[in-house]
Amino acid sequence: MSYAPVNGLSLYHESHGDGDGRPVVLIHGALSGIGTSFGTMLPLLARTRRVVAVELQAHGRTPDADRPLTVDGLAADVVALLDHLGVGVADVFGWSMGAMVALRLGTHHPSRVGRLVLASVSFHHAGLHPGLLDGIQELRPEHLHGSEFHEEYLRTAPDPAGWPALVAKVRRLDADLPQWPASAIRDLAAPTMIVLADADIVRPEHAVEMFRLLGGGVAGDLAGLPACRLAVLPGTTHTSLPQRARWLVPMVEEFLDA
Repeated sequence: MSYAPVNGLSLYHESHGDGDGRPVVLIHGALSGIGTSFGTMLPLLARTRRVVAVELQAHGRTPDADRPLTVDGLAADVVALLDHLGVGVADVFGWSMGAMVALRLGTHHPSRVGRLVLASVSFHHAGLHPGLLDGIQELRPEHLHGSEFHEEYLRTAPDPAGWPALVAKVRRLDADLPQWPASAIRDLAAPTMIVLADADIVRPEHAVEMFRLLGGGVAGDLAGLPACRLAVLPGTTHTSLPQRARWLVPMVEEFLDA
């Protein structure tokens, strides 16, 4: 457990396991931290590989900074962390907001990424269920009091009173989510695994669209298996996806080792 001085932040991160291959970087969702995003998956992944888990600006144990939350900025922080750790290339597993950050790493910092696992990601606004973000600007800090995210924040944040500021920054981020053209997805160099809950915030049609852009959706017995993967977890919601560790970790490990 340590802090790295990157881009004006004191960025909290943890390293687990000691595998010989590429490390895998875990990037959590909005308002979440290492525990609520990867608490069940991290110990299983660390049995066979080095795992670096990060807590992004204003989340968990990482203090806030006088700047907005942007996917570009958060991705740059992860690159700076890799530099600090002396890691040239890493595999990256992101969930929700963390998956957008991971996708940004893949499209804007391709030389630093080996393989990508993107859980609950959309590359344009239409990928989300219609109306999903209509009320996001009405979200207030107290609406999340008692949630696992709020409880984790109270346990870990250097300033537990910073919760309202974090919620406000996430609202602004959600009001201007990044979008990628289809060509950027098609040109991704990193082999990519798309993970979706069957009752996720992302439409299943969008996940299939992304999978096809990556080269999936072919008759594998004739054309061969593509480098990309698609996994849809049954009976699972957006927030329960990280709890499906015993389903998900074996699939992720097989993909990362391929």
